[in-house]
Amino acid sequence: MRHLKRFHRAASLVLIQSFILSGIVAAQTGSQTDVNAAIRKEGMENSKIMNTLHYLTDLHGPRLTGSPNHVAAAKWAAREMQSWGFENTALEPWEFGHPGWVNERSVGLMTKPVQDTLTFEVLAWTPGTKGAVTAGAFHIVLPERPTQDELNAYFASVKDSVGGRIVLVGRPAVIPVSFDPPNKRISDEEIRRRMDPSAAGPQRPPFTIPTPPTPKSGALPGAEVQRQLNAFLVANKVAVRVNDAAREHGQIRAFSNSTYDVKLVVPTVVMRNEDFGRIARLLAAKTEVRLEFDIRNRTVPDGVTSYNVVGEVVGSDKKDEVIMLGGHLDSWHSATGATDNAIGCAIMMEAARILKALNLKPRRTVRVALWSGEEQGLLGSQAYVKRHFGTAEAPGPDYGKFGGYFNIDSGTGRARGMSVFGPGEASTVLREALASFADYGFAGVTSSRGRGLGGSDHTSFNNAGLPGIGVNQDPIEYGTHTWHTNLDTYERIIEDDVKKAAIVIAAGVYALAMRDEMLPRFAADTMPAAPTPAPTPAASPSPTPRP
Repeated sequence: MRHLKRFHRAASLVLIQSFILSGIVAAQTGSQTDVNAAIRKEGMENSKIMNTLHYLTDLHGPRLTGSPNHVAAAKWAAREMQSWGFENTALEPWEFGHPGWVNERSVGLMTKPVQDTLTFEVLAWTPGTKGAVTAGAFHIVLPERPTQDELNAYFASVKDSVGGRIVLVGRPAVIPVSFDPPNKRISDEEIRRRMDPSAAGPQRPPFTIPTPPTPKSGALPGAEVQRQLNAFLVANKVAVRVNDAAREHGQIRAFSNSTYDVKLVVPTVVMRNEDFGRIARLLAAKTEVRLEFDIRNRTVPDGVTSYNVVGEVVGSDKKDEVIMLGGHLDSWHSATGATDNAIGCAIMMEAARILKALNLKPRRTVRVALWSGEEQGLLGSQAYVKRHFGTAEAPGPDYGKFGGYFNIDSGTGRARGMSVFGPGEASTVLREALASFADYGFAGVTSSRGRGLGGSDHTSFNNAGLPGIGVNQDPIEYGTHTWHTNLDTYERIIEDDVKKAAIVIAAGVYALAMRDEMLPRFAADTMPAAPTPAPTPAASPSPTPRP
């Protein structure tokens, strides 16, 4: 009887496996509707996306370019993709050119006139305090748009007061209460308007261009003022520089010393507006304020080399051609980098995993790429495009084998539309392939002609004349709360949104990977001209202290 039971179990297993395999084959050989149904089912019922986010944020966040955390996250992502059956998983080096940097401890206290704990973030690529330092606070407010003579005179007036002090820089920002907060979803009407293929281009909400200040004869550029201020603080042995975060509800954005040279600046923190304003008001009232900081930072020499992560689902008869998808793995250091941009990496890893799990054999190779150096100016993706593809003006051997790159980098919101660099036919192909996802809020695809760098990594491809595909998402809290702030954590992820975004991307990637012809591209005689001179995107700047 035991042998008979074993036989029945074995036969049942064979039947189940045959049923599963036949379903997958039917989906692959059947209509796009069948394939999309299988992708939906896998993406909603067997998703790995929240587990991926947990590891990238809770364990390996933050992931500042050049830091050990970023390298650990890159290695984990490569191993994870390999465990899913991806091939050619690797960390591809590129030269960042600066040492890495890590903050290991940061404590700030007010010790007089009352005792309190301060909330702040450390500016990257600045030195530590070499132990706890306690000193009196002093507040400096530079002249507005100073000339060199005005700046020299101000420095002379405060020179004897700043030595050894903890110095607040700039007036505290006044943050008005918002009585009309922005919507967290894009309305269906609005997204349809933006994605209308009959329009001249993607339609954006109206915005007001700020009026430039009246020209002032001899005024120094803002960057030069800050350079001289940092040199003044170093020369006078200021203990700590404190900048105002200038944001509401305890939000802090702390970027970096733009020189990446810790010798050119003093220990620097960005303090929440509420604490900065309190200290400034106490000092204005002639109340003595004493502060204590213990900041432990270190530079990482190995960080001069950074890494992009790649992994592939290898294609079949057109495997030499490639469809790419990705996001940037690096983040700023004030939080764990969930919505900017672990989520983009997790969505793209998941989209490719879905295709692999369903055993859908793409004709073209599907390649996931997780970039570093995006926050410092799209550096990792630019290096990759230059190495692997070249440009329209100087194409490399693989330039003609590239079929499109999908990019996510706008937070946790649903995928609502796309913009592809290419002729109108390119957007038509994607629009038709993804039309069935209207129930997910996906409204369409537009085309663009701009080759300028900026925004995110798909523009590194556009700049080379290749079809980069940027994904438009619901804003949720991205611009208002999480983008580059200390609130950018796992808790801000909307699970249903990111699962659906991965499903839409998987369907789009599969459609491009299976076509007889590649996604339509600009021909040589219709290729928009590259910007001249070649643009160099800058890293996100530190918050500028108010005069």
